[in-house]
Amino acid sequence: MGEVVDANSTPVTPRPASVAPTPPISAPPSQFHSPSLSRSPLLTPDHIVPSKTPKNSTPRNATPRNRTPRFITPIGSPIRRALKLTRLDPEDAWLPITESRNGNAWYAAFHCLCSGIGFQALVLPVAFTVLGWAWGIIALTVAFAWQLYTLYLLVQLHENTETGVRYSRYLQIMSANFGEKKAKWLGLFPILYLSIGTCVALNIIGGSTSKLFFQTVCGQSCTVKTLTPVEWYLVFASAAVLLSQLPNLNSIAGVSLIGSITAVMYCTIMWMVSVNKDRLPGISYKPVRGPKEVDRLFEVLNALGIVAFAFRGHNLILEIQATMPSSEKHPSRVPMWRGAKAAYTVIAACIFPLAIGGFWAYGQRIPKNGGLQSAFYAYRRRDTSQFIMGLVSLLIIVNALSSFQIYAMPMFDELESIFTKRMKRPCQWWLRVILRAFFGYGVFFLAVAIPSIGSVGGLVGGISLPVTLAYPCFMWLKMRKPNKYSKMWYLNWGLGIIGLILSVCLMAAGVYVIKENDNKFQWFKPK
Repeated sequence: MGEVVDANSTPVTPRPASVAPTPPISAPPSQFHSPSLSRSPLLTPDHIVPSKTPKNSTPRNATPRNRTPRFITPIGSPIRRALKLTRLDPEDAWLPITESRNGNAWYAAFHCLCSGIGFQALVLPVAFTVLGWAWGIIALTVAFAWQLYTLYLLVQLHENTETGVRYSRYLQIMSANFGEKKAKWLGLFPILYLSIGTCVALNIIGGSTSKLFFQTVCGQSCTVKTLTPVEWYLVFASAAVLLSQLPNLNSIAGVSLIGSITAVMYCTIMWMVSVNKDRLPGISYKPVRGPKEVDRLFEVLNALGIVAFAFRGHNLILEIQATMPSSEKHPSRVPMWRGAKAAYTVIAACIFPLAIGGFWAYGQRIPKNGGLQSAFYAYRRRDTSQFIMGLVSLLIIVNALSSFQIYAMPMFDELESIFTKRMKRPCQWWLRVILRAFFGYGVFFLAVAIPSIGSVGGLVGGISLPVTLAYPCFMWLKMRKPNKYSKMWYLNWGLGIIGLILSVCLMAAGVYVIKENDNKFQWFKPK
């Protein structure tokens, strides 16, 4: 007599006794929420799980249990076809971004705050010297609201609601929407340039501020010979490389927390001290314009690029969300958006007073090289205590070291993925050390070559602008397919097209400003 088995679907032909059943697919716990994995990671229709034979029941022929979940539609459906794309990807458990998936809303808030606020806010008053009061505040407000909207889109698009696929990297979701070739052409360079460019700027800020910290602590009567600017850059790069040996994105949550606290502290101290002191005599708020119409136009566009550069960080949103566990009942977008809202509330409370208060205190005297930081040290050194000056310098250094880690993590992930794809195994510890040291000292070389942050801020902002403001809108249209001519349809098409046009204009302005001021810059001579 056959064994009695409950069947919840139409019986199928039983498997011959000579054929052994296929064992269930197993995976380590870290892969249960792989970015290329469905929400039913162990879905195996061929695997038969017999149930116990009920007592005193009429015997029936043994039939295999249908393992298809109830939310899966028949075999010809798009969801069933998409299962081919949701196989286990063991490489995700080997890479720094997806190696650990125990994140939460607190971790997301720390990472978003550390990546969203920092040295780039110190350059915002430079944009106000060109835009003026009204247009400066308008540009800052519009940019903040725009980037917050596109951040919300990315958080919602991280998980495909139809297939359950998680896009754990920005380039992955671009490949899914635009194709692999177009994604590389449109997204690879801006994403990598944004990560590398930010790390270069952090090396410049950290190295130059280390020199200021030494001079402040040592005092004016100090006879100790200080290091050269290049040597200070090297000291910062070595510290960043040493800290970068933490294995994955979740492991630097504490580092991001420290970076967030230090950023909020030095931003608050700098604008409060600047506003509480008397304004400098003879300062002007009249926008600075060049003698030619072309110069004026490109200076305004470069200022807009500096504002856009202040809100870079969307290339990290999907990566941060990828560190969280996710399921059908508890999707990762809920804690991610909760943490992002908390982080950007703090960011708004820091950057708006910093930009407005810094421009009010120093006006047109704000140096283009260094922004508010240079003005603070140049004009407030005499009437501010040595302790405050040293504390601000130390906070900036710690924040630069912390922000370096989160912006370098996508590059670490990319370098290690090249090895894992070819060798089909994770990187050894010594190879990981070499790769990260190679990146860190490569950034040091670029930091020595670039003359100032203000000179490249507009260019970096223009290149990174589509990643922040344009691509998320197009991806929303592609994946969510809103009704044609609806409000969401018009909104996303409008923002996406405007973002692309603005990006081209800002890049042209950034190149023009660098070219026009090339004789003023001293390449490979950091100050």
